[in-house]
Amino acid sequence: MDDDDFLTISGLQHLLFCPRQYALIYIEKQWQENVLTARGRIEHERVDLGYKQCRKGNKQISGLLIRSDRLRLQGKLDVLELDLVDAAAPDNLKQFGLKGQWRIYPVEFKHGEPKNNNCDRVQLCAQAICLEEMLSVTIERAFLFYQRVKRRDEVHLDSALRAETIHATEILHELHNSGKTPPPVYSAKCRSCSMIDICLPKRLSITSSHYRQMLFNPQEPAA
Repeated sequence: MDDDDFLTISGLQHLLFCPRQYALIYIEKQWQENVLTARGRIEHERVDLGYKQCRKGNKQISGLLIRSDRLRLQGKLDVLELDLVDAAAPDNLKQFGLKGQWRIYPVEFKHGEPKNNNCDRVQLCAQAICLEEMLSVTIERAFLFYQRVKRRDEVHLDSALRAETIHATEILHELHNSGKTPPPVYSAKCRSCSMIDICLPKRLSITSSHYRQMLFNPQEPAA
């Protein structure tokens, strides 16, 4: 399978937050940073460089490259945590040179705070599916760490979340392959989006009838 067939895992989070945001960044290749994205970028610099942390029975590896042929996704993991379950059991992670049986789970770092929708959880689930495919393991849980509130949330990778992740991945590929940017839909979340000056959601989401009314009857309030 050609590498051009693979999309980035982080794109799932952008898609579920806003399909137009995804298209502007990944299809049109536009980007604009604000305070929130700058802070997030700085906080990710350490994990992006890659490091290993080892304690007895526990290890952390950052910056691991992952991919899934099934989902046609690839990316870089913030942190992979590994816990020793049984030192006497057959080795299940020889890829890392580890002895015994280990349980693994991905950890994704976010600058902000927990969201009402599943965009962060879907991104995390996709990471877990990549790891399962690469390492022939089963991952039942993973974690999101939110920097602003210093909170670590456990995410159960149940069948419902996996189904949502697979469905979101299908939509992601469909949108990307179309090469089309969806029209804007203005909402409260637009105010914190770094792409707002490129997206222009208030201006471009005006309907044609609304536009004609403002143009030809400026004194009359729009319906």
